[in-house]
Amino acid sequence: MLQVVTDSSCDLPRELIRSNNIRVIPLNIYVGEETFREGVDITPEEFYEKMAQSRSLPKTSQPVPNAFAEVFRELSSFGEVLCLTISSKLSGTYQSACLGKKLSGVDAFIFDTLAGSLGHGLQVLKACKLARAGCTAGEVIAELSRYRERMKIIILLKTLENIVKGGRLNRFQGSLAHILNLRLLLHNQNGEVVLLEKLRGSKKLLQHVIEVIKGFCPDMTGLDVGITHFRNQSDVESIKAALEEQCNPRGFIVNSMGATMATYAGEGGIIIAF
Repeated sequence: MLQVVTDSSCDLPRELIRSNNIRVIPLNIYVGEETFREGVDITPEEFYEKMAQSRSLPKTSQPVPNAFAEVFRELSSFGEVLCLTISSKLSGTYQSACLGKKLSGVDAFIFDTLAGSLGHGLQVLKACKLARAGCTAGEVIAELSRYRERMKIIILLKTLENIVKGGRLNRFQGSLAHILNLRLLLHNQNGEVVLLEKLRGSKKLLQHVIEVIKGFCPDMTGLDVGITHFRNQSDVESIKAALEEQCNPRGFIVNSMGATMATYAGEGGIIIAF
């Protein structure tokens, strides 16, 4: 059977990783002088605490090519190997996996999800479902390409602190945004994160987010929705309830953001994929 490999930025719950027999290769996280493997040496909550105490923004880096090569060699005896990675426009992980393929000598298939968090994770789950149905790697990739094309990802940032720490916004601009109570609504465009709207204030904020989502996809019948958050379960429950009532999705996967995504989203951030 087709063997599915991915990286830790997919933000899938542990129980789904275990039940689908997914091999996950961790990204590296650097907080000050400390180094961690995402999902192995540090939990999301532990990372949140360390990030809050750090004056500088944590850094992330892709797994080394040999980490992929070792897994590809190991799994190749069980069937074809398919590796799905975070968007190549957000990380060097895809390139690292391609180099790992060359090092391994295995004819592994590498697929760029052009997504992060559960936008990436939902594609991994689809690959697993197709693999169980007996599909070949080529058949899975063809279906994933269509799924990737249809997928929408909405990102709500409740704080600009991490953007300031990361140098994407200077402190004056960040202070002004705080004074004006600005929120940023972003979305995925061909694997890149781009600005969709600037929202002022918090009144009726989530209601507006729902309207934006409905503008992309008013009927979610037959679709699964993935939602990850950084310590914002209350807003997630509100979004989930509204989507259940108004859009009729097939189901939800909800999880805390892992370190890779949380580094950029910041506290209160929410990522919605459908």
